[in-house]
Parts: sequence; C-alpha cells; structure tokens
Amino acid sequence: MEISFYKYQGTGNDFVMIDDRSATFPEKNLPLVQKLCDRKFGIGADGLILIRNKEGYDFEMIYFNADGSQSMCGNGARCAVAFSRFLGIIDNETKFLAIDGPHKAKVVDGWVELGMSPVSSLANAGQDFFVNTGSPHHVRFVENVNEYPVVQTGSEIRYADQYAPKGTNVNFVTPISQNEIQVRTYERGVENETLSCGTGVTACALVYGYQNQLHEVNISTPGGKLKVRFSENADGSFQNILLIGPAEQVFHGKINVII
Repeated sequence: MEISFYKYQGTGNDFVMIDDRSATFPEKNLPLVQKLCDRKFGIGADGLILIRNKEGYDFEMIYFNADGSQSMCGNGARCAVAFSRFLGIIDNETKFLAIDGPHKAKVVDGWVELGMSPVSSLANAGQDFFVNTGSPHHVRFVENVNEYPVVQTGSEIRYADQYAPKGTNVNFVTPISQNEIQVRTYERGVENETLSCGTGVTACALVYGYQNQLHEVNISTPGGKLKVRFSENADGSFQNILLIGPAEQVFHGKINVII
C-alpha cells in the first residue's frame, strides 16, 4: 500500500499528516501507526494525524501518539489547522472536531491560535499540580529545568500508582521572568522527552498564571516559543484558552507499506 503523507512540526513537536478525507487509512492497524512514526524504520514523528470529513465541522482531527494510543494534542492540532489550510479545506478560521470535543482556531501572521477546551480546576498533586487540558498533565516547578533529569523523573511520575492505569504526561517548569516560563515535558505515548508539548505548556501556563495573577504567559521550550492566553472564572475554572505558536510544513512524500 502506498501512502502519501506530509510532515509538519510545531515548535519541534513533529507529526506525520495524512489527508484521509476518503477514510481509507486503516486506523485500527496500530502497528502501522507505530511503524510510520518510528524514527529508524519509518518516517519518524511524535504522532500521526488523519484529516477527515465530519458533518457540522470543517474537518475532524484523528490523532495517534507514536505508540498508537490516542489523546488530544495541542501542537498537533495547530499543525492540523495549518495542514487543512494548505489543503484548501479552510481559509484563516476554522471549527473542527478532536478527541476531546470541538475546537476553534485561526491563523494570524503565520501563527495558529488554537482554542483549547475549558479547564474546570487545578488539582494539587502533593507539592505539584495536576491539570487536564484535554490530556492529563503533572506539573512540577524546579529550580533549573535545563539540568533536571526530565526523562528519569518524568518516567517515574508517568507510571506512578496515583495515575494508574493510563498514566500521565509530566512537565517540569522554571520561571525565567515575570511573565515567561521554561518548560520541558516527558510525554506518555512517546515515552521520552519531546521538544514541545502543546497541552503540557497550556497546563503549565494555567498554573503559573493562577499563581501570579496573569492572563497571558510566554513559554520557552527546547523546540521554540509559544504563548498561552486565558481568562479565569470566580470558581477557579478557566476558559477562552488559546494556545498560540508556529506550525510549518517540513516535507512531503510517499511511503510503501505492507498491511
């Protein structure tokens, strides 16, 4: 089977993108998803995204982590918006469906402003925090994130009993100015540190914004710069959450696979 694909990246978070409006991709073939994302034996990516038709929406984003599991992916969604614009499905604004529900987004000066799902609360996790931004995230503030053992400690927290059986993503945060934080993330499904995680930086920005009475936070990740803007309600919930950052096409091609 020959598969046409595009490769996109959003602050170093990279994705295999497939125009599957014909609904012909065998999505239940998880070994195929894993192979396409494999950096040694496939195309190589943190995840795979299918773009499909969906009644009532401009498109539906079907997202797979590199191991074949599914979740919401913020950077992946921003790339899906950019890809759909490239395909001519949308212009500069869109309403689409993801695994966690409807999303709105728009393209402004080459950056994608993605509307995230509302967040009901920030939960304490010992001295850390837990936030569900469409995907589960553990947030820990550390003194120097550049020197922190992200993979070792992240994997320990990811598989901790409190998050069994599905586990959680884990983010480590160091403030670098009044309105900017530096974030490194260990992602479940990838089982390693990624250069950036959209739902992760959103979780970190909400915690930091809550602590410092901010409604806009700049984020520095190993893969680049992002921004999160939001409003807080009196009951401690958050809405009007925007994940803002670049999304760009890297290359496209075709791959032959045996199903």
